[in-house]
Amino acid sequence: MASSERSPAEDANQSGFERLRSRLRLLYHGQSAKALRFQTVILLVDLAIIAFFIATPLLRETETFLWIDYSIAAILAIDLIARGLAATHPLRWVRQLPVIIDIFILITLLAPTWLFNLGFLRILRLWTLSRSRMVWRPLEKRGLGEYRDTMQAVINLLVFIFVVTGFVYTAFARRDSGIAGYVDALYFTVATMTTTGFGDIVLPGTFGKLVSVVVMIVGISLFVRLAQLIFRPAKVSFPCPQCGLHRHEPDAVHCKACGHLLNIPDEGMG
Repeated sequence: MASSERSPAEDANQSGFERLRSRLRLLYHGQSAKALRFQTVILLVDLAIIAFFIATPLLRETETFLWIDYSIAAILAIDLIARGLAATHPLRWVRQLPVIIDIFILITLLAPTWLFNLGFLRILRLWTLSRSRMVWRPLEKRGLGEYRDTMQAVINLLVFIFVVTGFVYTAFARRDSGIAGYVDALYFTVATMTTTGFGDIVLPGTFGKLVSVVVMIVGISLFVRLAQLIFRPAKVSFPCPQCGLHRHEPDAVHCKACGHLLNIPDEGMG
């Protein structure tokens, strides 16, 4: 019968692994000055990576493209592993949609030649980044949390624009469509989604027309959502004592979810 006791060496290795996880958890989710500096560096690196993804169609033919591509793949792989170790429940964490998208982006970075036609989806990294608390925590600490919904709507709109632009460039460039480069694809996307298309660039065939219709429908929806957030009074964060709902209208008297009487502080009253 095998003994269930572990040797001191195994205990040391286990405790060392747990210490590493605890250290990473503090760096990724902590509020200390060291953790905030670390999170700021990670955020800046992520923004630089996103800038590279946007510029990828313009850099693909350069000699340094593959070197940069594989370097970013290494950085993203290290970040994913570190975030997985920092997670309290790694298996639950890896099943989250933003993490699945990041893993897919990593695969496109490791096989840029084979997955060339899917490279435009890398810009989804901006969306996954926007789902992280690390992005919004500095705003909330400065009392700007009420602008989170508006900024999220702007990010969603930008992600949609660049995803569609990359798709149009990949699927229709160098065909009889008037799209000779990435800027033409961006011009077509913006003109179509705002329904101000001038007709000088039209995607060919039935598939091209269907793409234009989808771009118009989704684009208008995103614009309307953004306009609502800009011109509608911002909601306030106040946890309902009954059901815990956090977002309420500034003048709400009762919780819209459970009807509980609210007492939202009014900073404008002396």
